[in-house]
Amino acid sequence: MASLRKRSVQLSGHATSIALEPEFWAVLEAMAGADGLSLAALIGRIDDARAGRPLASACRLAALAFASGPGARAAPSGAG
Repeated sequence: MASLRKRSVQLSGHATSIALEPEFWAVLEAMAGADGLSLAALIGRIDDARAGRPLASACRLAALAFASGPGARAAPSGAG
């Protein structure tokens, strides 16, 4: 996997940064599109449900669940 890419998002009115591999960002963007959400709104939803888990870990797990779910497609290689 490629090196981490950091993005900033607003969560509950506070700016935070998340560092993920580009492949995870690609899957999160696909998730957001599938749900009709912005990436920030999707990450906010993940943040609300993470139950104390680090946000980056919760994002990775959500991306893996989406990518391995029914009708899942592999993210394009080198995405990001």
